Amino acid sequence: MKSRMLAGVSAVVLAIVGAVLIVSYAQGADQRAMKDMDPTGVLVVTKSVPAGSSLDVVKASVTSQQVPATAVSKTALKNLDDSVGKVAAVDLVPGEQLLAERLIAPADAKSDGTVKVPAGFQEVSFQLDPQRVVGGRITVGDHVGIALDFKDGTDKAKPDVPTTQLTLRKVLVTAVQRAAQATAKPTDGTNAQDAAIPEGALIITVAVNDIDANKIIFTSINGELWLTKEPLDAQDNGPFIARKDNVYK
Repeated sequence: MKSRMLAGVSAVVLAIVGAVLIVSYAQGADQRAMKDMDPTGVLVVTKSVPAGSSLDVVKASVTSQQVPATAVSKTALKNLDDSVGKVAAVDLVPGEQLLAERLIAPADAKSDGTVKVPAGFQEVSFQLDPQRVVGGRITVGDHVGIALDFKDGTDKAKPDVPTTQLTLRKVLVTAVQRAAQATAKPTDGTNAQDAAIPEGALIITVAVNDIDANKIIFTSINGELWLTKEPLDAQDNGPFIARKDNVYK
């Protein structure tokens, strides 16, 4: 009886060991096969990116993956170091390698200067001075946070107190209209867009749902709007209503 039990236990142990050896061999074979194919790290799209999207959006939607050398496109990008300030020339699809020609200067983007509106969303426009639009450095395809500000009436407990809240988060900018700007030529190596003081108001168009469009319209009439440039990977610590009695906390 004991001998049969020992034989059974031995058979189970041998089966487990055999399975482990097979799995290890298979994994080793995969690694050896990949090594033989001379793998190369390239950027691969992981999330859909609309045409015209900023580099921040592209960064948040790609990852570096090892691809066999024979499958790497000639213009596939390994990093985005040389793509500062560029936007997506076309819609980027998950699974495709990010090619250099897929990123272009904003001036070379679609002639109408817009991006595709996500399904189910609608566009709404509002006019703001440059200091309320990150110094005028918002471009088509960027994502923004929209703060709503009211002088009074929003806090039932303190109806006479001014309040501000960054209410709408990571909102897609679909169009930016601005007056012609004087050409700036900084001598300190900074970006011309960052160095120049923008002139005139900007009209910003964003894609939102119907409820958020209503909030923007109401605030444009009865309060004030202020924008932040908010990439998709920016922190979101939840809603916070700023008042005089808590703004320093």
